Order: sequence, then C-alpha cells, then structure tokens
Amino acid sequence: MKIKTVFSLLLVLWMATASRQSVPSLAGSWRLTDSGGATVDFVLSEGYMMGAFHENGRFLGAQGGTYQTDGKQLKITYEFNTEDSMMVGTTQTLTIDSFKDNRLVVKTDDGTDTYERTDTPAAQTPMAGLWRITGNIDDNGQVKTRPRTARKTLKLLTGNRFQWAAINPETKQFMGTGGGTYTAVNGKYTEKLEFFSRDNNRVGRSLPFEAELKGNDWYHRGQSSTGGKVSEVWSREK
Repeated sequence: MKIKTVFSLLLVLWMATASRQSVPSLAGSWRLTDSGGATVDFVLSEGYMMGAFHENGRFLGAQGGTYQTDGKQLKITYEFNTEDSMMVGTTQTLTIDSFKDNRLVVKTDDGTDTYERTDTPAAQTPMAGLWRITGNIDDNGQVKTRPRTARKTLKLLTGNRFQWAAINPETKQFMGTGGGTYTAVNGKYTEKLEFFSRDNNRVGRSLPFEAELKGNDWYHRGQSSTGGKVSEVWSREK
C-alpha cells in the first residue's frame, strides 16, 4: 500500500510538472495589423506586458499591466489603459484559441485576433525584461536614488523591441509612452521610435545612448527625443 501511495503521489507530481512545463512562454513581441491598417504591437516579459496601437507614425492608444496564462486563458490586470482608465485595477480574461507556429489567436467579444510573433528574447539579448527608473546620475557620477512611489516609469525590452510607459496605477493616471525597435552592441544602446504619445513628429528618429549593465542595474546616458540630457539608472523589476 505504501509503495502504491508513493507511486501515485509521484505520478501526480510528474503530471503537474509536465503540465506547467507544457505552457508555452509568451515572452517576446507580437504584432497584429487590423483591417483598417493600424498596427498593434505588444511586448511581454514573464508576467508583464505593454501594448500600443499606432498608424503611420500616429499614436492611437496604449495599455499594459501584469498577466498570467495557463496556455488556455490569458488574464491581464491593467495598470494603464488609455482607452478606458476605469479598466485600471481590473482583470480581463481572454481565451487563447490557439498558440502554435509563432501565431497566437485570442478570442475577443468581437471575434478573434491573430498575432504574429516578431521576436523572442534569448541568451544573446541580456537586456530583455522589465525595467524601472530608480535613480539619476549627477555630473559627478553619483547616483541619486528615486523614492519608490505609486508613480513609476517602466520600460519593457524583448529581443529587439521596447516600450516605456510613465503611469500611476493608484490614481489611474497615464503620463506617456513610446516604443519601437532597439539594438544593444558593445555598450551602445540605440532606440528607433515607431510611436510616441507626446509628439508624433518624433517618430522615425534614432536615439543613441551609452549603456552599462551592473548586475541588475542599467546605467543609461544620452539625449532624449526632445534633446534633453538623459542620465538615469534603471533596475530590473522582480
């Protein structure tokens, strides 16, 4: 009886582990082009997502927050939503119709949306993941730590795409977002804007920065899209 009990327990544990392992990762970037020609880009790390809607360089909207998936459902808890700020703090459950061959089909109230994977993070993309501004670097190279409050600026990087957002989930405020593609080679980090909520005229610009990774901190120096000095520290969000 004891042997059977132990075997049964091991079988249950193995099945549970296999089930968890069978859930494919959504980490990376995904794109949908709707019938009207607008582009929908989503970037996801393990547990956080951001998305933006844009058309020919014109920003249309954005949303993001934490998420969970079991391979059958996708549950999103919004931290920002420009279409409806009342969605912030609520959880939306979507049904995953299929997920194979780098194609994700999600059921919505209006039918189904099909997203094509545009990249996957890998060991060769060490900057992939979710980051948060935690400090500024003064002219003497000293870091002034920012207090951790409800207002935050996040940046999510995948294999070759990025999106940042300045938000306050407690007050449901959205202060801005931007995103596009990036490269990171030999300490040089370059962003190319495909959308920018504050100024559509900045779209298409390439912004070069100096980048240095120190453990879980990213030292980020250069000029912003408006020409202002950028000297920041970003830290990985756990």
